[in-house]
Amino acid sequence: MAATNLSSFSSSLSKPTPLPLNSPQTHLSVPFKTLQNPSFFSHKASFSHTHKTSLTVSSKNPISEFFTTNNANPDDHSVSFDDDDKPREECGVVGIYGDSEASRLCYLALHALQHRGQEGAGIVTVRNDVLQSVTGVGLVSEVFSESKLDQLPGDLSIGHVRYSTAGASMLKNVQPFVAGYRFGSVGVAHNGNLVNYRSLRAKLEETGSIFNTSSDTEVVLHLIAISKDRPFVMRIVDACQQVEGAYSMVFLTKDKLVAVRDPFGFRPLVMGRRSNGAVVFASETCALDLIEATYEREVFPGEVVVVDKTGIQSLCLMPHPQPKQCIFEHIYFALPNSVIFGRSVYESRRRFGEILATESPVDCDVVIAVPDSGVVAALGYAAKAGVPFQQGLIRSHYVGRTFIEPSQKIRDFGVKLKLSPVRAVLEGKRVVVVDDSIVRGTTSSKIVRLIKEAGAKEVHMRIASPPIIGSCYYGVDTPSSEELISNRMSTEEIREFIGSDSLSFLPIGSLQKLLAEDAPNYCYACFSGKYPVEPRELKVKRVGDFVDDGINGSFESIDGGWVQAKPKSELEVSTA
Repeated sequence: MAATNLSSFSSSLSKPTPLPLNSPQTHLSVPFKTLQNPSFFSHKASFSHTHKTSLTVSSKNPISEFFTTNNANPDDHSVSFDDDDKPREECGVVGIYGDSEASRLCYLALHALQHRGQEGAGIVTVRNDVLQSVTGVGLVSEVFSESKLDQLPGDLSIGHVRYSTAGASMLKNVQPFVAGYRFGSVGVAHNGNLVNYRSLRAKLEETGSIFNTSSDTEVVLHLIAISKDRPFVMRIVDACQQVEGAYSMVFLTKDKLVAVRDPFGFRPLVMGRRSNGAVVFASETCALDLIEATYEREVFPGEVVVVDKTGIQSLCLMPHPQPKQCIFEHIYFALPNSVIFGRSVYESRRRFGEILATESPVDCDVVIAVPDSGVVAALGYAAKAGVPFQQGLIRSHYVGRTFIEPSQKIRDFGVKLKLSPVRAVLEGKRVVVVDDSIVRGTTSSKIVRLIKEAGAKEVHMRIASPPIIGSCYYGVDTPSSEELISNRMSTEEIREFIGSDSLSFLPIGSLQKLLAEDAPNYCYACFSGKYPVEPRELKVKRVGDFVDDGINGSFESIDGGWVQAKPKSELEVSTA
């Protein structure tokens, strides 16, 4: 991903125009080492102006080979409930410039992004040219109070909610990070994952760098600090040219807010504006909605956007390849009321359900969803099939991350804490259950059994995504490929494992047909095993790995999750 030049471009904020794809010749290319003056920016806007590698897939080896202690027998549930057995997005970011209540707006925006990370939260603001920070382990409402927000005055702030993918879940790893170097202080909040983090950190340590955290984000701060480029934004560019992988980041200095998105655009980042002219960046548009900021556009893949007292300035980080946006934002991560990559998440999920009803129909009496992420797809399925949608599973919203398990063993205890079947809806019925994905399959098997125990005559599972066969290295926490049931079993074998009467996944061809001309702009690595940026070191969560409690985790526990990648010469980088 290293590049030797930058492409500057003009961008109208009031009438955003997508960047041309694969056409760097349309941009003015200038060697970046010569850009030593802020005047290189091609766009300025008055700030006060107000705008309303191939995976081996085998079905020969049973899943029990990889769950020898707890999960070989689906009836053995001594393992703790794994939070719906879903992939987890690691974080959400917010940046606000030009509002006197920046920290409180940031707090509200982080609330809207809480689904993207529940392990920690933090806010950094600027007062009298000094960066002030409050971070903590837990939910946004647990970390911040009125008194703590009073400690964060100023009209410039960044915020972060996290679920760790690189770095243990210790307090010192909660972002935003703030670091001082010879030209001042800088804060950063990062959404994504750097695939060459380990090698970069090793090189930095060899030259004397000292790291305070086990997060890949800290590498970026070190690269900024040692860069010899001027001005500050060029230090960011220099750092980003050395990292590979996924990064949507917001930076904060004493007088600037900077937003950056990686050239592939793996993770989302949007820009909006409040009625008073304040500029807002966030991972999802739902955060803009809550603080009454009008959505203007996405931060383009490979773009750097700088906001300061002179206005909004934009440049292209490096010549950008075909975008590879994360399809799982539309399948699971984002809220349905968000617009991600220019598409309504709600509309995408509704269409996924319609495709399932068309291509995998079954005679049924009722359609239900696995709440909450399966609801919209289930509505689409029911409408297309002409079958009533009912709430057959009720989700409890009062279950924390830990609970006291009864001494007398109760089967499916963890799932029952979260999901309760409604016998009046299910008894004697042929039921279609719509879920967004299947990862390990253990939770799905428990859900099928709960529904059948509630009296359902038949249970038919419909999954609103293709089978997941590969781990993600771009900021999503997924198990190792050996733990992914679709990587070890055929659809029929999975159906037998979870105990449903039928099982169908969303065909990847139908998914791409729905996306139409946008289909090449998405990353499907978790479905195909073909990675746009091949990881140099592979971070996986192996069976039986230590899981820290958010406070007492150690760096060694994270190191244990890394395995050696193939030599660079053996990597077959796919552009699929």
